[in-house]
Amino acid sequence: MSDICVIIAAYNAEATIGQAVTSALAEAEVAEVVVVDDASSDATAEAARAACDGSGRLIVERQAQNGGPSAARNRAMALSQAPRIAILDADDFFLPGRFARLDPNLDLAADNIVFVTPDHAARLDPARLPAAPAGVEMLDAERFALGNLAQGVHRGELGFLKPVMSRAFLSRHGLRYDERMWLGEDFDLYMRMLLLGARFGLTRAIGYAAVQRGASLSGRHRTADLAALEACCRAHLEMPASAATQEAMRRHLRQVQAKLLLRQFLDRKAEAGLGAALGFALAPPARFLPIAKGVARDKIAALRPPAPPRAERFLLPV
Repeated sequence: MSDICVIIAAYNAEATIGQAVTSALAEAEVAEVVVVDDASSDATAEAARAACDGSGRLIVERQAQNGGPSAARNRAMALSQAPRIAILDADDFFLPGRFARLDPNLDLAADNIVFVTPDHAARLDPARLPAAPAGVEMLDAERFALGNLAQGVHRGELGFLKPVMSRAFLSRHGLRYDERMWLGEDFDLYMRMLLLGARFGLTRAIGYAAVQRGASLSGRHRTADLAALEACCRAHLEMPASAATQEAMRRHLRQVQAKLLLRQFLDRKAEAGLGAALGFALAPPARFLPIAKGVARDKIAALRPPAPPRAERFLLPV
């Protein structure tokens, strides 16, 4: 049954959007593919239309102004009607047979991800990927929050999941992406769904290919983006949850707050010098330790020789 809408928020993705659209249209379960070009300065919209297969399932709309990924995804959802919604990033692609392996009765159904380098993406052979163990693991809000805790300079892995979402669940609870968020918008929406009782099933079958184009240190995020993420984490703590879930969310919030403090420290150093930045770090004194740890972590990371890129790795062990 074709009951899935694939929504793609795209910005300056002329080189990759064609592969993304083609991979979505190749899946029999896909009823609609909606691309929202978020005011790109290149030919993203034209490249998306060029990938049309003639089935009438592709919609491409161009935004007049760049509003960010959350606004683009909300617009794509508004343009679509299919009962299940799948998110696809404009430089990623689906592997054949992905949706046939996902339970259509769940509110959120996700699978394993293979991360590939740009050079390896064109040569990826799905038939040579390892077979995944059978079964579905259920994620609750506590496990999802813990799975987003950063390890060193790397964000938690569960934040990369790209589940298929139930439109009925989203509509019943009045949920959409928070358009103030340009960072962690997926995490925020999935967490709100889980806190409202969504059933989130995860399989280790590999169905999504994410193309890695370089990692960023936490300190490189925009201050406003980190502030919006911190505000959403605070809002999660206001929703009913078990004591264990609350503690997991508080741990995640503390990590976000530490990243925000570091970014604010670096902003003040750039704008007014080291003295002003140190004044910020010491008033109140509780700021100093997380800022010092963040500075040390980033300096150590910068001194390490870069690890050679792996052609492919997996989100979950297989």
